[in-house]
Amino acid sequence: MKKIIFLLVATSVFAACSRNAVTGRRQLSLLPESQLQEMALTEYKTFLSQNKVVSTGASKDAEMVRRVGSRIASAITEYYTKQGKGDVLSGYNWEFNLVDNKEVNAWCMPGGKVVVYTGLLPVTQNEAALAIVLGHEITHAVARHGNERMSQEMLTQGLGSLVNVATANNPKVNSIFNTVYGPGSQLGYSLPNSRSQEYEADHFGLIFAAMAGYNPREAVTFWERMAAASGGQKPPELLSTHPADANRIEKIKGFMNEALSYYKPVK
Repeated sequence: MKKIIFLLVATSVFAACSRNAVTGRRQLSLLPESQLQEMALTEYKTFLSQNKVVSTGASKDAEMVRRVGSRIASAITEYYTKQGKGDVLSGYNWEFNLVDNKEVNAWCMPGGKVVVYTGLLPVTQNEAALAIVLGHEITHAVARHGNERMSQEMLTQGLGSLVNVATANNPKVNSIFNTVYGPGSQLGYSLPNSRSQEYEADHFGLIFAAMAGYNPREAVTFWERMAAASGGQKPPELLSTHPADANRIEKIKGFMNEALSYYKPVK
């Protein structure tokens, strides 16, 4: 019986492994994106109701967040569409909100639900650096990194069977979702692919920012400022699961020529 159960789980896991449409890396995805988007929308609405959202009508910073976010979203749509993979963005209904919070943080949930904290803006300092951050965070969502992280955690909890996990009402699945997508989550510390996901987000985030008309060179100075912002203490939330600063900057420099080939300055 144990062998049969093992074979069933192994078969389910193998069937759930697919090659990412853009990054090309094989990923484990035990949950349909439509389910994650539904769960994300609920979490997003709850978060906004419990936090102070900065109105675009009263704040140039909020207007900037939506302007930069909209340009990044358009660039991503163009990139996927040109590759004949526009269906990857099925169900995406982009929203960009600035929240009054001193943390140096930003995140994007499945379905294009994006939040920037006001504490990030003194570090970004300009639109191009903000575009670098949003390109990075949105790449995590469209590259389905969260689904991959959830799927890995499900396996560690014995939820490898698709029959057991394909429901939003499963309390264990909901708990894992809140751990992965809840603001401030640090589950990435314990999962082996978190660094490769970060480099993918850096790589494609640079491309998307460049396509949106923002100079990708700003990424180097931005991440240098982020490293300095930690002051040798606990890193900002945005850096909590990221690679070492020197490694990240070297990787970004290696991606730069490709990103620059997509760069057309905003007029």
